[in-house]
Order: sequence, then structure tokens, then C-alpha cells
Amino acid sequence: MNTILVAAAVQDGRLKRSTFEVMARAREVAAETGSEVVAAVLHPTARDLAPDLMRHGAVRVYVVEDPVFDRHVNVPVIDALERVVKAALPRLVVAPSTEAFKDVMGALAVRLGAGALPDVSEFGVDGDSVVAVRPVMAAKMLARVSSREPLVLVSVRSGSYEASASPVEGEIVPVDFSCDAGTLRQTLREVLSSGDGEVDLSEARVVVAAGRGIRDEAGRDLVLELADATGAAIGASRAVVETGLFPATAQIGQTGKVVAPDLYFAVGISGAIQHVAGMVNSRVIVAINKDPDAPIFDYATYGIVGDAFKVLPPLIEALRDAGKT
Repeated sequence: MNTILVAAAVQDGRLKRSTFEVMARAREVAAETGSEVVAAVLHPTARDLAPDLMRHGAVRVYVVEDPVFDRHVNVPVIDALERVVKAALPRLVVAPSTEAFKDVMGALAVRLGAGALPDVSEFGVDGDSVVAVRPVMAAKMLARVSSREPLVLVSVRSGSYEASASPVEGEIVPVDFSCDAGTLRQTLREVLSSGDGEVDLSEARVVVAAGRGIRDEAGRDLVLELADATGAAIGASRAVVETGLFPATAQIGQTGKVVAPDLYFAVGISGAIQHVAGMVNSRVIVAINKDPDAPIFDYATYGIVGDAFKVLPPLIEALRDAGKT
């Protein structure tokens, strides 16, 4: 029986939602091809995360536990994943397209002699080929790519599939691994985040993103109020980040983060393709812009034509009133 191995993404001691999205699609491909789904998790307490992977269909969970995995460093991650692949012997290795996996995917493919299909929005198996669809040219076009290598690595963009549970009675398989952190030439010195207590942008269910139309501190305060009313993470376009109103960690787009929330508020964002590339997989997009011809309305589920400074106050009030009932 062929095996599909899902490499789990972990952040702050928890499995990322994008892992479960990949698991859901892996189960579909496994059903179509008569394969089984297994998972790998690298973390100091990886065993504690295994039950969640079994609830999402992993019949075996390969756990690699070592203190070095408390923070991402490429070399031990590559070494550990190589060991897991040699133990599991998969046809296909699939992982969320996180910055961490992007860092190691190429080197891991070379070490394993595998094909690599990075940052795809769809994947499947067609005969002896692994096939996928990959957004290119700032998501303006879709490229159909494939590999016939005996082993193929695939990374999947967040939001490409809907996460769903499918519990199975799984097995935990420990993988022997040890790393002397003192011998590593690469070290992680600091992790920058947008601030204590703020919702993680990459995992958020709701995102409020500000664009050039949020031109000053008063506009920023309205964005913060909307985020507070909806429990949202805060994002921004490159143009408004460059004004200093929002930190670089909030930037969404081709040169920033890729997000795929259930609800995305685009406030004062024109819809330049470089920004759209980072949020186009959002399930519901609400655009607020005073220009009725703004490109963002081409992607919006709902559009409000108007000045954000006039639209947001009553919207925030209505959302807060709705939250009280």
C-alpha cells in the first residue's frame, strides 16, 4: 500500500490549522489511490500532539522529540524529516506551505532525491504522476505542474482546503533522534511577533487589513477597534506599512504573509495584485473603499463603496451591539 506522509506544522506548542487542511486533502487522495495517511511531528513534546493528528486521519504518527525543535533551525529539521521518510517510505510527502517548511523543502528534496512541487493550491495523483496547481505571477495565473519521481514533496498554501476531522485508531511511532545544539552552525537568535496578546495573523479566522486609505493615526485606531469588535488579527498592505502606521510583521501580500481566514476585511485597500496574492484564498472578503472601480471589488464577496472613516464607526457599533445579544 502506498503511503502519504503529512509533515505537521507546529507553532507555540500547537498544531497549525493548515496542518488539518492538508490532512483533509491527503485523506481524499488516499481514498482515491488506495493509500494510507500517516503524519510526522517534530517537537520537544511531540507525543502530546499525536492524538490530534489521529483525529484527523493519521493511522501512524511518527514523533521526533528533542529540545532543539523548540525553535526552528533548518539542519536538525532536515535530518529528522529524512529519518522519518526512510522509516515511513511514503510515495508523497505533503506539508503546509509555512516559512519553516519553505526553508527546508529544497534541501530535503535534494537529500532524498525527490521531486518538489512548492506552494501549490491543489494537488492529487494521476497514474504515476503527482499533479498540482500552483499560483504564479503574483497569483495572476495558475500553472499546472507535475512530477513522476518515486518520491515527491508538496507544500500547500494555507486555505486551499477545508479542515475536517476523521478519527482513526492510530499508532505512535517514536523515531530515534538526538542533536547537539552546540555543534550547529546556524542559530535562531530572535523571533519577531506583532505584539503580546495579539491574534496570530497566519492562523486567524478573521483578519482586518488596512490599506493606503487608512492614512493616519485616527484611521489606525478605527482598524484596531474593528479588530477588537471581531476578535480579528490585524494586517496591512505594503503601502501602509511603509508609512509606519503598522509593523512589518503585519504585511500581507507577495512580499509579506499569506493568509486564508474565514473572514477578511479589506479596509482602504485598492486591490493591487501584489496584495491580493496574499489573501485571495480568504473564504469571505468584505471590501471597503471609496473608489467604486477599485480592483479589490473584483475579489470581494461583499463590497461597501464609501470612505472608511465614515463606514467603520457605525459598522463597529453594529458589530458590538450584535455581540451583546
